[in-house]
Amino acid sequence: MIRALIVDDQELVRAGLSKLLGYEDDIEIVGECRDGSEVVEAVRSLRPDVVLMDVRMKEVDGAAATGLLQELEDPPPVLVLTTFGEPEVVAAALGAGARGFILKDTPADDLASAIRCVADGGAWLDPQVTPAVLETYRSSGLPRAAEARQLRELTAREREVLARIGRGRSNQEIAAELYITEATVKSHISNILSKLGARDRSAAIVLAFDHGLVQPGQDR
Repeated sequence: MIRALIVDDQELVRAGLSKLLGYEDDIEIVGECRDGSEVVEAVRSLRPDVVLMDVRMKEVDGAAATGLLQELEDPPPVLVLTTFGEPEVVAAALGAGARGFILKDTPADDLASAIRCVADGGAWLDPQVTPAVLETYRSSGLPRAAEARQLRELTAREREVLARIGRGRSNQEIAAELYITEATVKSHISNILSKLGARDRSAAIVLAFDHGLVQPGQDR
């Protein structure tokens, strides 16, 4: 059972998400927060597996709250859930350590899939916000020529793993598709992040999209 914490300043949104996800047999809503200022204490007491984080909140916004969670010893992954797809919002959320970004009008099945993915160690990027992510990355990341050289350092298997990371696959799914163990997947991912100089899977996803290993809207 995946334990999820909802963080949103709108009561109707929290109630709607709770009802929507209540139909999923493997997802349990263990708590709700009205503002990012409540998140750290809620995580410490409830120990959720995933945090569904709104961005725009009055006291402490989602990006700041996500950053605070990263200071904990074993923080849960954050899936940012918002109506906003502007580059600066995406940059703040991913830069703070969010594992995924998904819009509030996403179909219920995709939301549930995103929760399962980040809970299993994966990363999720909503196709609708991919252009915003790429725009932000291109304005602040490494020169594309440098990135291309780094990508050429990857082995064929590492490129296969990176492409699947870009499609939002979890470690378990990658292992099953490539007929390797999860331990081997983790080893490949560690090598990929090291070779690319990427901080986390979110950065690796951006590289996968930006260099054509995955296309926006491509089937996950």
